Amino acid sequence: MGIGSMIGKTVAPRVHRLAPDMTSGFVHEALNRAISGAGPLPPAARAAEQQLAEQKGDRQSAVHEVIENHVRYAGAQGFATNLGGLVTAAVMIPANVTGLALIQCRMVAGIAHLRDYDLEDPRVRNAILACILGEDSVKSLVRRKKLPAPPMALATAPTHDPDLNRIMAGEVASELLTKVAGKRMAVVIGRRVPVVGGLVGASADGFATWQIGRYADRELLARTRR
Repeated sequence: MGIGSMIGKTVAPRVHRLAPDMTSGFVHEALNRAISGAGPLPPAARAAEQQLAEQKGDRQSAVHEVIENHVRYAGAQGFATNLGGLVTAAVMIPANVTGLALIQCRMVAGIAHLRDYDLEDPRVRNAILACILGEDSVKSLVRRKKLPAPPMALATAPTHDPDLNRIMAGEVASELLTKVAGKRMAVVIGRRVPVVGGLVGASADGFATWQIGRYADRELLARTRR
């Protein structure tokens, strides 16, 4: 376990007390806004279709473009929300978590749409959240029986388990908060230079988003068209 992860597990509960709105509810809100559109960002499916048109119908190329675009978005918000020091942590960590949740949900939703999944299906929405957790976390949760299956199996399950909505949102909220808090505190303690914090935040958020995009690309296989 790296220093960022260790610090994150220690600091995240304290940040949660400073920012009580950082509960699992914000994850569902981020997912809803990612799918329906938020501010200048159009809905995930519309953005994915635009990429598909630009790639002349090549769905795999469109998936890669969706990933690359969102890696850039994640890097930009990671830079902006990791400037400053400990004084701004209580404000900027929640902003970083919320921004990252929205961007990563939108990216995975776009990939799911290009693979012919119905974004209104609650099973697919839980599969999107599972992808946000990342491959290692999903494997651990499945092994510990906290999650019934990986994202592909969740998306194509015969029935929807309503209890999964709460479980998935809670796991995603905890994972994002731990990672963001650990990253920020490690930078502040180790460097104490705001601009360096912004650069590290951009790199860390961009790389994490790329990893999630690649996982979703491998996991959410194309549905058979009828």
